[in-house]
Amino acid sequence: MRRPVRVLTRAGITLTAATVLALATGPEATAADPAYSSTTWVGVHNAYEKSKYPYFADALDSGAGMLELDVWTNVFGSSWRVSHSNPVGNDNNCENAADASQLRTRSGNHDLGGCLADIRAWHDAHPGHRPIQLKIEMKDGFQGRNGRGPAQLDALLGSKLGDSLLRPADVVGSHSDLDSAVRADGWPARSALAGKFVVELIPGTVEEGNPLDSLWTDREYATHLRDLSAAGRLREAAAFPAVHKATAGDPRTRYADTAIRPWFVVFDGDAAAYTNGSVDTAWYDSRHYLLVMTDAQNVPPAIDGTSPTADQARDRVALLAGQHASVVSADWYPLPGVLSSVVPRGTAG
Repeated sequence: MRRPVRVLTRAGITLTAATVLALATGPEATAADPAYSSTTWVGVHNAYEKSKYPYFADALDSGAGMLELDVWTNVFGSSWRVSHSNPVGNDNNCENAADASQLRTRSGNHDLGGCLADIRAWHDAHPGHRPIQLKIEMKDGFQGRNGRGPAQLDALLGSKLGDSLLRPADVVGSHSDLDSAVRADGWPARSALAGKFVVELIPGTVEEGNPLDSLWTDREYATHLRDLSAAGRLREAAAFPAVHKATAGDPRTRYADTAIRPWFVVFDGDAAAYTNGSVDTAWYDSRHYLLVMTDAQNVPPAIDGTSPTADQARDRVALLAGQHASVVSADWYPLPGVLSSVVPRGTAG
C-alpha cells in the first residue's frame, strides 16, 4: 500500500507530504519550519550526464534537492574536468552560461567552472529557490601540486557561487568545529537556506582503488578545514567533506588523526548497507548529521533504478526517511514529482 507523502510548497516548487509544512522566514528551526537536518530530500546521481538532462539547467529545474557531479583532476588534462569515464576531458551538459539568458542556448562539455557558471546563472534567475546540495565526487582526488587542491577548489566555488554558498563557517558559528556546532544547534532551518547551495565532497572510485593514493579527498579536505580553523581562516572553506561508505559505529574512527574527526558531519554510502540492520542510522539523526543514502533502488524489495512507478519511488523515499536518510539518491530523473519531495526525517510514512 502506498504511504502518504507530505508536501511542502515554496516559491512554486512542490516538496511532498500529507500535510503542508509552512516555511517561516527566521533562521531558527520550528515544527512549522524544520531544520535542514530534520528533513529528507531526493537526489539525482550524476546529474551532469546528457542522457539524463540535455542541460544542467534542466537538472536544476527538476526540483531535486541534491545533484551530483563527477570531477577529475589528474595531470593528463587541464582544469577540473567533469565527466563520468573520461579522465582527460569534459563530457557533460554544462554550458558555461554568463547569465540566465544563455541557459539552454550553448554547447556542453565544459569544466567544473562552466557547470558552476550555469548554477549561478540559474540561481540568479530563481531567487529564494530550494536549498540544493551539490555532491562532488572527486574521481581521482585532489592534485594540489598541480593547482587543483582544496584551497583552489574553495576559490573556484567562491568565485562562481559567492554568497549563495552555505559555508562550514556559517554552521560552526561560535563553536570550535562542525561536530560541536551541529550537535548543539543543528543545521539552519530550511527557510534560512532558501537560495543556498551546500557542497559535499566524497572520495572517488578511482582514488579509492588507487594503491598509490593514501591521501583521499575526505581526509585531505577535513585536514584543510582543521588547519583553516586553527589559523582563523575557516571562512575561506566552501565545502563539507563526507565520510564515505556505511559502517557500524562511528565511522570517523577510521581516521588516525583524531583532530580531523570533528570536521565530518556528512556521511555517504549505499542505502542497502545502511538499512541491512548492521548500522544504527538513528545515531546520525539524533546528532543532526546529514546521511546520504545512494542507490536507493537496491534496498529490498529492489525497484527500477531509473523508471520505477511514482508510487514505488515515493514509497522508497518514505521508507528511507523512516531509516533516517537525509538524502535518498537514485537515477530517477524521469520523475520530477518525486525529485521535489521533502519529507520529515525519521518518521515512517
